[in-house]
Amino acid sequence: MPVSEGATSRCLVTGATGYIGGRLVPELLDAGHRVRCLARTPAKLRDHPWASQVEVAQGDVTRAAELREALRDIDVAYYLVHAMSGGEGFEENDRQAARVFAAEASRAGVRRIVYLGGLTPVGVPEHELSPHLRSRTEVGRILLDSGVPTAVLRAAVVIGSGSASFEMLRYLTERLPVMVTPSWVRTRVQPVAVRDVLRYLVACTRLPDDVNRGFDVGGPEILTYRDMMRRYAEVAGLPRRLIVPVPVLTPRLSSYWIGLVTPVPAQIARPLAQSLRHEAVCHEHDIAAQVPGPLTEPLGFGRALRLALQRIGDAEVATRWSSASVPGAPSDPLPTDPDWAGGSLYTDRRARRVEASPGKLWRVIEGIGGEHGWYSSSLAWAVRGGMDRLIGGVGLRRGRRDPHRLRVGDALDFWRVEEVEPGRLLRLRAEMRLPGLAWLELRVARDRQGRTVYAQRALFHPHGLAGHAYWWAVAPFHGPVFGGMVRNIAAAAERSRDARGDPGTNGPGRRPVPSRFGR
Repeated sequence: MPVSEGATSRCLVTGATGYIGGRLVPELLDAGHRVRCLARTPAKLRDHPWASQVEVAQGDVTRAAELREALRDIDVAYYLVHAMSGGEGFEENDRQAARVFAAEASRAGVRRIVYLGGLTPVGVPEHELSPHLRSRTEVGRILLDSGVPTAVLRAAVVIGSGSASFEMLRYLTERLPVMVTPSWVRTRVQPVAVRDVLRYLVACTRLPDDVNRGFDVGGPEILTYRDMMRRYAEVAGLPRRLIVPVPVLTPRLSSYWIGLVTPVPAQIARPLAQSLRHEAVCHEHDIAAQVPGPLTEPLGFGRALRLALQRIGDAEVATRWSSASVPGAPSDPLPTDPDWAGGSLYTDRRARRVEASPGKLWRVIEGIGGEHGWYSSSLAWAVRGGMDRLIGGVGLRRGRRDPHRLRVGDALDFWRVEEVEPGRLLRLRAEMRLPGLAWLELRVARDRQGRTVYAQRALFHPHGLAGHAYWWAVAPFHGPVFGGMVRNIAAAAERSRDARGDPGTNGPGRRPVPSRFGR
């Protein structure tokens, strides 16, 4: 039976802290649906503009009891979680999570499951696919066999501000006017705009109840990756790029090359590069005929690029590929000082009185990282970021989602925002490769005389002997790095005293003044 076009559904969105999930939620709300989000860390959703309009359930897709509660009274369940790394066991983890989700959705009487997977080449045996695509294909099959009508959308390269595919394309093209590239730049793909992917995902709430199948979704053009880089250069106003494909760059070598040139780390670049070994071209567009009511024509590649670049230029990037935690990054909570008994906890505390208002100091703190830098030795931060990239970490080049505002869950160079108390506290958790867990806290406080004080605390929980050795090896650099941060953050806040406008800003409509100490 078809679902009427204006019908309202109760939707569960898993992966709401990720790139697609974080953009799907407001689209579902705009379409009149009621939304519940499943998140392991609900605080990551707290600062989204739509947070007050949704119900949030805490849980994990691998835990049946938590899923059971989250799926209660749900009509349409979106499965938007998967592992982006090729680490040992990731396929089994994906498999088990999909099985648990399928079983619990069936038990709960869910009307429809919707899954976004990868576009697989026709005629290629499954064992020849990349592990990334093979796992996506298997997850889709598990959901289709669940007994719950399922729509598996299969997309290739997704073009949108902040997507991993777009940022890989953008930085490779912008930074390399002459490129010696892997042979996969000649592979044909059918890119699709992120807004079209979201339209199709929302439209799946209206699919007839008996539809249980996969759908290819793509844009109107079939291009090679070389074509896409050249088209990007045209849209961005860059000189024509010289691209020379060579056959010797394997997907693994390609991922390191991408990791060195772009903000996308090697462990995420590898599955993207592996997936480009085979053509990813749509062989049908049946979803348009299955959904009640007309679907508008998908955006062309050039239009999708222009919209993405406009969003970046206007600082309106809703989510980024880094919205989800990087594979292998720590997720342990900050040990609480009074009652933590987990072993050694090294601390570097510093504070400085600031001759500026708390609002001006907070403005500097919230603008840290990205283009504004870290207010101490640019060389030291660059070296540490480079070392992290060389060993497969995220490095410094993830930047910021928004140049002015931070929210819980944002990636900030090689940190993750763990807590924001506007005007008071910014707590960052390290996602660089470390033999332990690390946090950096930046606070606005007042002393007994009511004067503004900047307080900074770095914490490190070592793992084993290597962790202790690491702390003492870098301890001599804490003075120049952390001490420099304290001095220069205070100085940046004090320099803003002469700016006109609101006390907490640098003047009406102005961006924060970049620090000369930034990178």
